[in-house]
This record gives sequence, C-alpha cells and structure tokens, in this order.
Amino acid sequence: MHLQNSRDLHTLPNMMVLLASWCLVTGEEEMGKVGEKLDIDFVVSTGDNFYDNGLTSDHDNAFQESFTKIYTAKSLQNQWYSVLGNHDYRGDAEAQLSPVLREIDSRWLCLRSFIVDSELVEIFFVDTTPFVDEYFTEPPEHKYDWRGIGPQKSYISNLLKDLELALRGSTAKWRIVVGHHAIRSVGHHGDTQELINRLLPILQANNVHFYMNGHDHCLEHISDTESPIQFLTSGAGSKAWRGDIEGMNRRGVNFFYDGQGFMSVKLTQTDATIEFYDVFGNVLHRLTSSKQLHSSM
Repeated sequence: MHLQNSRDLHTLPNMMVLLASWCLVTGEEEMGKVGEKLDIDFVVSTGDNFYDNGLTSDHDNAFQESFTKIYTAKSLQNQWYSVLGNHDYRGDAEAQLSPVLREIDSRWLCLRSFIVDSELVEIFFVDTTPFVDEYFTEPPEHKYDWRGIGPQKSYISNLLKDLELALRGSTAKWRIVVGHHAIRSVGHHGDTQELINRLLPILQANNVHFYMNGHDHCLEHISDTESPIQFLTSGAGSKAWRGDIEGMNRRGVNFFYDGQGFMSVKLTQTDATIEFYDVFGNVLHRLTSSKQLHSSM
C-alpha cells in the first residue's frame, strides 16, 4: 500500500478550499456562492459520497445525478478530491476509484490514500474505513467491498508506515490529514478508538496542524488536549439534525452544530482561516491559526 501523489500544486502561494460531505447535500447553491466569493482552488469531499450504499458500478447513473448535475456552479468546477466512507464501501468501492468516472466528469478524483502537495501545504488523504473493526464483524445485511484491501492488519500497518514516512519528509508550511472517520467527535458516532490508538500518535509526532473528517453528520471543531492538532468535522451534507450528542468525552470542544453545512479553509504562508457555514452561507464559527498562535472565535 503506497500513498499516491495525485497532483503538484507548487504554483499556488495561497490556497482556498471548500470542504464538505455532500451526499444528498442541500445548500449546494450557497457552496457555489461562497466558493465564488473566496475564489477557491479545489473542493474536498470527506466521504460517504453516495448514500446509502455507494455506487453499483462505474456506469451507475447515481454518479451524474448526485454529483455532476448537482454541483453546477462555476466556482465548483475545479478539482474535487474525495476519500471513501463506510457507506461507499457498502457498494462497489472500486467503481469510485475508476478512471471511467474521471472521463465522465474530469473534476472527480477519488483514491484510497493519496497526497495533494505544494510548497504551502501537503494534504494527506487516509482511507480510514478499514481501521474500524466493527465493519468486519457486523451482521450480514451490511456487506463491504474489501477488494484491494487484503488482510486488514497488513493493510493498516503498511498505510501507517507510508503515512509516517511521508509526514516526516514533508517540508510544507501546513500539514493536513483528511479521513472519513473522526478521531475526536461528540456527534452521533463519537470518537473512533481505532484511530486514537493507531493514527493519532503519528499525527502528534509529526506536527500535523489539522485533521479533517466527515462521518458524523454535523460540524465540529475540537482541540487536541495533548498537541496543537485541531479536529475539524465537516460531515453535515445530509441526514443532520440528529439531536444526539455523545457525552463521554467533551474535552477540547470549541464548536458543535447539529445541522447541515460545509467548511472553508484559507491558507497563506503564515496564517490559516477556517470557517464553518450553514446551508444559507452564514458563518457559524471561525478558527484562525498561525505558526506562533492557535486561537478560535
């Protein structure tokens, strides 16, 4: 298992990104408006791209119906980088990785684990679904497409080795890791213990600034209590308003919104500004970070 280097972005001195979990999303018009205002460079999807059970093949009409025909705003015609979520693995997971989809819509790029890099930022996309033990032991009605994964332990071990090596070699001003599952969350699913045990120590040891995820259908900002890492959940594309909050571990919680929305990330050489929006484009929460200071408001 190797992290693939998908694109070189060396020409960008500043960077603007929209981040969303977008299955059955509402608010795509506001995403387009915010994207135009901020002049975004690309969009990141945090997984569960096609509800409820992924795609049936790389010719599934759901791809165009749920993606191409929905995100029509001019500002959203830039590259989309996507990771797989657990619901994507319930269908034909390899279909979303297929170059056939990129022929249908050139914006689309989904790989299991990969890197988008520039001198300013390196974004490490991590396939988190195989980390979660319960997906290998759930009842038969939930069938997962584990083709290409092989033995779970070997897959995870190799992925973590590749990620650690890539992080150690990074010279970017900002280091961001993106996965589908939360490391820390007070939403419906709560913390992902497998990621706390296996992934988090690597992020803490290698000066990662932000970990961004979906999975929980909410917006969240949680600060790590043992490092400068900020945990940012943008999974509010659909099925929000659950009304339940996981109460076991609320340490470091700065913001929680149990509704639909999305997130933007603006990076410069010295500063990062992250804003959470509702579906009407209203800013709900803002995080500002610099090399010397981490603060939120």
